[in-house]
Amino acid sequence: MIRWHIGCSGFHYKHWKSLFYPEGLAQSKWFSFYAEHFDSLELNATFYRTPTPKSLANWYVISPPGFNFAVKAPRAITHYRKFNDVQDIITRFYDLIQTGLQEKLAATLFQLHPNYAYTEAHLEAMLNNLSPAFTNVVEFRHPSWWNEQVYIAFAERNIVFSGISHPTLPNGLVSNARSLYYRFHGANELYSSEYSTAELLEFVRLVEEKDVSDAYIFFNNDIGGAAVRNAAELKKLVSL
Repeated sequence: MIRWHIGCSGFHYKHWKSLFYPEGLAQSKWFSFYAEHFDSLELNATFYRTPTPKSLANWYVISPPGFNFAVKAPRAITHYRKFNDVQDIITRFYDLIQTGLQEKLAATLFQLHPNYAYTEAHLEAMLNNLSPAFTNVVEFRHPSWWNEQVYIAFAERNIVFSGISHPTLPNGLVSNARSLYYRFHGANELYSSEYSTAELLEFVRLVEEKDVSDAYIFFNNDIGGAAVRNAAELKKLVSL
């Protein structure tokens, strides 16, 4: 039986006020409110700035038992250095989030630059830098990475290939590890399009056909609060 972990990509969106967060609820209480509704969160802000040990410890304490986090790696690794000479940065980041989130750290997400195309050298750079002690998830933004060589190499290292729903990229489910990871960005309009019940039901059917133990599903279509509505509906559809 698949263990479903469903949530949103980020939670600190001012435009969710009144759409999700009640009027008058202090921003300092937003995460607590979010954690009452979902058991998983993808931390996206860490892509832009390194989280402080205090903020990580605070999220750990506030979140209930069984809550889990996926944490996006800094763009210094994926966009600026593109996995070149990054071992020290990655090691420090791993240590920081593991210390702060402890057993609630479910995965580390590496989102690649759209211009970062597949080459054997690029693949090897990733494989050489990702620690097998962590659940590593990689999301590509260039279509050349959807190929069998990558699937096989990732499977051998237990690296999760992130599936995505995106206007310009392949949206098929890739199942190459015991965990499945999928990000809904908006199929027609990026970060905006809402998914229908029929689309979510079809997605559930496809996931249930896969031989996986855990499914981590995050909605990044935050505009207009679509992510919250879709995540809540998906939870109902899988009876969470």
